[in-house]
Amino acid sequence: MIITRTQARTRRVSTTTLKGAADASPMPDIKTLRDAIPAKCFERSMLHSFYYVVRDLAIIGSLFYSAVLLARLDASMAVKVPLWALYGFVQGLFFTGVWILAHECGHDSFSSNLTVNAVTGWFLHCFLFVPFFSWKFTHARHHRFHNHMERDTVFVPPRKEEVKAKPTIFEKITNHTAADTPIVTVGALLFHQLLGWPAYMLVNAGAGVKSLVNSDRNQSPALKQVHLNPNADVYTKGEAPFVALSNLGIFITFSVLVLVSRSLGVWNTVLLYGLPYLWMNHWIVAITYLHHTHPNALHYEAEQWTFIKGAASTVDRDFGFIGRHIFHGIIEYHVVHHMFPRIPFYHAEEATWAIAPILGEKYIQQKTNFFADLWGSFVNCKFVEEGNGACGEGLVWGKVKA
Repeated sequence: MIITRTQARTRRVSTTTLKGAADASPMPDIKTLRDAIPAKCFERSMLHSFYYVVRDLAIIGSLFYSAVLLARLDASMAVKVPLWALYGFVQGLFFTGVWILAHECGHDSFSSNLTVNAVTGWFLHCFLFVPFFSWKFTHARHHRFHNHMERDTVFVPPRKEEVKAKPTIFEKITNHTAADTPIVTVGALLFHQLLGWPAYMLVNAGAGVKSLVNSDRNQSPALKQVHLNPNADVYTKGEAPFVALSNLGIFITFSVLVLVSRSLGVWNTVLLYGLPYLWMNHWIVAITYLHHTHPNALHYEAEQWTFIKGAASTVDRDFGFIGRHIFHGIIEYHVVHHMFPRIPFYHAEEATWAIAPILGEKYIQQKTNFFADLWGSFVNCKFVEEGNGACGEGLVWGKVKA
């Protein structure tokens, strides 16, 4: 069956199916899926990729210039506050777009030249206060063990019995009866969106118990799980120098911001860089969280897990113009990315509709409102537990208070 672009955009996944995708039909193997994708989808063009880098950086530079003019504008707060808010939101979108281009570099889908990928990714991510190599190494292991309950490096959900026996402070808040009230849920969601990324980088939050390279998480000191530590247990010895290089890039960016603050002032620098950074932080956490959190997205114990089952258990959603043209399709075409991460983002749509018919019901696509999905997933997907026979082999999401 051939799915046209128009048909693809009108497809829907039922939001009433609250348990995992059934295993009634066998999961296709990786070779079958790869053979279905046109060969041109695996072609990486450095020129094509750099076009988007130049485009996005030119827009960011123009917005920076506008912000400098705004900082020096002699106007009332009634004028400046909405202008700063608008600037922060729009600049945050393009910060996120550049983050995603660096993500392409991390997967070597940016070009066939690995040195170009490394240098470009380092520059773009360090500009955004992201330690490129530190993220790249752990993110590669996330792709290798996606939805593995022990070895995945990010967004590993708690099991129901774990929440009941030893809840974290965050779980105590979100699983308390009062969590059903909107004000508590909003507060918990803001906490999640603001601190999710720093918590991952600083305390390895959300990683599986066997995700470390050198030891189990419960045997590793907290300092040995900090992603900025070149000698952390999340890295091999050979990766340590590159982690240090990422830290150097972060230090350079911080130094530049200090110099800017001497010219514009600290507060204006916070508005210039910090405001869009917070928006970027929100978008990256929301996007990645929703990639991995959906009632139909199963998680697997070690004995159940295979690469293809884990890779298929992610979600394609829709975010309209922003998603396709500023976020480079990372929201819309993420399933195929988990299976074949070296496919450039500008070929991901064609590759998606090549494998979707083969995956059939195992392909998870959600076309409802992105923000409604964020709220719904946060409220309904608290932990994972064994499903019923209709769910197939795997752990399904549960909401019932532990």
